[in-house]
Amino acid sequence: MVLIEPHHPEQQKQEQQQEQATKVAPSSSDTTTDSAAAGSSNGSGGDAASDGFETASERDVSDSEEEDHAHDQQPTEQKGPDSYQDALNDDELREKALAQANDAKLEGNKLFGNGQYEDALLQYEVALQVTAEMPTSVEIRSICHSNRAVCFLKMGKYEETIKECTKALELNPSYIKALVRRGEAHEKLEHFEEAIADMKKILELDPSNDQARKAIRRLEPLAAEKREKMKEEMIGKLKELGNSVLGRFGMSTDNFKAVKDPNTGSYSISFQR
Repeated sequence: MVLIEPHHPEQQKQEQQQEQATKVAPSSSDTTTDSAAAGSSNGSGGDAASDGFETASERDVSDSEEEDHAHDQQPTEQKGPDSYQDALNDDELREKALAQANDAKLEGNKLFGNGQYEDALLQYEVALQVTAEMPTSVEIRSICHSNRAVCFLKMGKYEETIKECTKALELNPSYIKALVRRGEAHEKLEHFEEAIADMKKILELDPSNDQARKAIRRLEPLAAEKREKMKEEMIGKLKELGNSVLGRFGMSTDNFKAVKDPNTGSYSISFQR
């Protein structure tokens, strides 16, 4: 036996209307999704960019690129020194060193004037230490060596005087004061030949220097006298050596007479019994 459900035309019509309404009207979630998609589409267009806005991702990339660029440049600034600034710094250091050396030299001059030769020597040494290995300090270094020489000259240390003068002349070969002082020290040590050589060098540099010319005239007889004395001393030593040898044969150097030739300065020896 089959049961047949009764048919209600009105109810069926209502159900069909509800199904059509469901198909036509979009859901709220779909509307939200479409709006978001539209917003995303508009955001990716040129209007947002033309207004100067940028998304978070674009800002992050831009900041990152700037940081990377700054990071790349920073080591370059550290590695590449400013040669011009370095040159200025070097010049300033040299100027300060020269100024300090000049102050020490002036202080040494004051001490020398007061007869404080040991203290003056120390000040001149300070100036020399400050300007060590500075090509631009040749003048002040030669002066300080010469000033140290005159300090030693006053103290009677003539060998030290000669050493300091020689150092000054190595820096400045035409330094006349250093030649004068070295000549004086040589004379004190009876190095007359060396003193004459210094005076002759002065005349080469300054032919009108009467002091050097007078010194040469005074020193030449002293040099000749010393040479004669040295010859006599040498002859005396030779006699002693000869007597030690001739004594074995019953003779001595008295059996030999040395006669000097006044024209040539040479000696002739004759045997006498």
